[in-house]
Amino acid sequence: MSAPANIPSIFDMTSMAALKGAAKRDDPKAIKAAAQQFEALFLQMMLKSMRDAAPSEGPFDSDQTRMYQSMLDQQMAQVMAAKGGTGLAAVIERQLLHANDPVVSFEDGLPLNRPDKALPLQQPGKAFPLDRNPAPAGIPLGSTLQRGNDANVAPAAVTPAGPVSSADGQGAPASASAVAGFAAKFAPHAEQASRATGIPSQFLLAQAALETGWGRSEPRFADGRPSYNVFGIKAGRSWSGSTVDAMTTEYVAGAPQRVSERFRAYGSYAEAFQDYANLLKSNPRYAGLLGSQDAVAFARGLQQSGYATDPAYSAKLGRIIAGMPRAA
Repeated sequence: MSAPANIPSIFDMTSMAALKGAAKRDDPKAIKAAAQQFEALFLQMMLKSMRDAAPSEGPFDSDQTRMYQSMLDQQMAQVMAAKGGTGLAAVIERQLLHANDPVVSFEDGLPLNRPDKALPLQQPGKAFPLDRNPAPAGIPLGSTLQRGNDANVAPAAVTPAGPVSSADGQGAPASASAVAGFAAKFAPHAEQASRATGIPSQFLLAQAALETGWGRSEPRFADGRPSYNVFGIKAGRSWSGSTVDAMTTEYVAGAPQRVSERFRAYGSYAEAFQDYANLLKSNPRYAGLLGSQDAVAFARGLQQSGYATDPAYSAKLGRIIAGMPRAA
């Protein structure tokens, strides 16, 4: 059995010895040959696996034929590796050639951090600008969620949700005074909705806080007028009242997307709480929430019923409920 020129033969032991000696001297040619030998070994193992998987019974099948078949496969692997093979040898060669490259040290910083373009953080009396592009008026900063307002709409089609409160992203207010101020402002409306639904008023206050970022944001008209929509209820097919268009974050397949949606608009916060109570009572999906006294069950029930698709919505709402003062 003879091998083509420049392709080692499996019977040539002298070439293997020469390869070992050249490899010790870090010869690039030796590195290339060693990489080809490694790929040849890999290809040989593949061929052997293929042979073992194929039926081998026949009149010419014997230990001798299997031995010669193995030798042929070894030489075929050598030829395939030398002619490019699977490309594995080239990858190994590049890795070995750069294995001894000196490590680059950036003692003076990365080259991307040009000193003349750096921010003046060390200049006394100057503060770092946290927000050069504040959100325009009319775009809610807090959570505005898709609401299933029509009983004949499947929950899966009406449940994209937005982020938590604009306060800190975890459903917690900026300060204790924010909680007290929010509760004092909306408590009378929440108590009225509580009497209509049997749900504790602090649960309803907590959800309104989550939806509006503790009153910092709600869907607004183009001229800045409030919609009084503190529960992020969208204007579905059954809604015949006033509406307002606003940007919101919807979750599709777990990924947030910013879109423009149409929301219900009210004449007062009292109307907003009353409409929310009517939604819970009239939509069969929320029937199990009426009279709920357990904060965790209420938060989970809202999400499971299709009120929101934010994966962490129930957890965020539960945390706010836990910190909401109870009604006297």
